[in-house]
Amino acid sequence: MRESNYTEDIRIDETVLDIEWLEQPTQMFKYAKLTAEAKQALDKAKDKVEYVRAELDSKIRRDPKEYGMEKVTEGAVMNTIILQEEFIEAQQAYLDAKFNFDIVRGASEAISARKDALENMVKLYGMQYFAGPRVPHDITDMRKRKAEVNETKAANKIAGKLKKKERE
Repeated sequence: MRESNYTEDIRIDETVLDIEWLEQPTQMFKYAKLTAEAKQALDKAKDKVEYVRAELDSKIRRDPKEYGMEKVTEGAVMNTIILQEEFIEAQQAYLDAKFNFDIVRGASEAISARKDALENMVKLYGMQYFAGPRVPHDITDMRKRKAEVNETKAANKIAGKLKKKERE
């Protein structure tokens, strides 16, 4: 799963609402894709838990003494399964994937709420809520500058991670 700065992505710069509107569909798609990827990872982790459970069930029933069982009952088999390291690891991977999915889904909902906020801010702007002396800006130049800032932030983040790995 790729990292993303959710807080930065949902922030609205009220001084450039036109640019924010132009970027909104890209943000919506980005988070739809991240949500789908997180859901896919969650589904795969769930399948892995079920696979490990089935494998262990079969192994335990084949050789119960290897697992310290005298009598094979449904409850005893299930209790033995959940104590096995490979099941615990698969279960933890599932819980991690579920947590990640919940975070990404929440971010996706926040991006959708951002759209509503943009709509309302544009309405307020239309009612001259933000009225004051202003000089029109060059939308192309503003988008270019914002893209450069984002690229710089990404480069700095990558450099920081590389330095951290070097120290380890």
